[in-house]
Amino acid sequence: MSSPTPRRHSVIAFACVGFVAVMVGAAYASVPFYNWFCSVTGFDGTPSIASVETVPGLVARDREITIRFNANVAPGLPWRFKPVQSTIKLHVGEVVEIRYEVENLSNEDTVGRSVFNVTPFQGGGYFTKIDCFCFTAQALAPKEKREMPVVFYVDPSFDDDKDADGVSVLTLSYTFFPLEGAAGEAAAAEPAG
Repeated sequence: MSSPTPRRHSVIAFACVGFVAVMVGAAYASVPFYNWFCSVTGFDGTPSIASVETVPGLVARDREITIRFNANVAPGLPWRFKPVQSTIKLHVGEVVEIRYEVENLSNEDTVGRSVFNVTPFQGGGYFTKIDCFCFTAQALAPKEKREMPVVFYVDPSFDDDKDADGVSVLTLSYTFFPLEGAAGEAAAAEPAG
């Protein structure tokens, strides 16, 4: 049996490097693709994001549901974060504005970014946000307090979904995470509300 040639070693090395490059690229592309997929389909309880132009044709329905608001802060971010109201009742199709309060408890500038979901998952695709602080870097000065609005509605087609027949309560949950080394983002971040 003959030993492998240097050319064959080069081809194998090139193939391995190419494979690693493709896998790294796929790993980086998977997060934005997954976020897009979830926002379009409502998968995993992800609410839709609407523009103001899509709201004028809304008609509120008779069905009333309760919306609960949850607020969390991940370790490493010295913030207090809570909803102004913990629950509200609204009609499906009714546009509502609520507010969250956030406070930097430290003596330093801090930056955080929130993620959210809606439970139960049957309601995620129908929970449509028009204005939200989510996914935007929020910079807070030392001891700064701020109110941040969320404008949303539950799409009227929620009433037509047989899987959502028994759903009378939806929970909107946010978690703020620290952004490390986000000096550039902090300078670019605009206060919400």
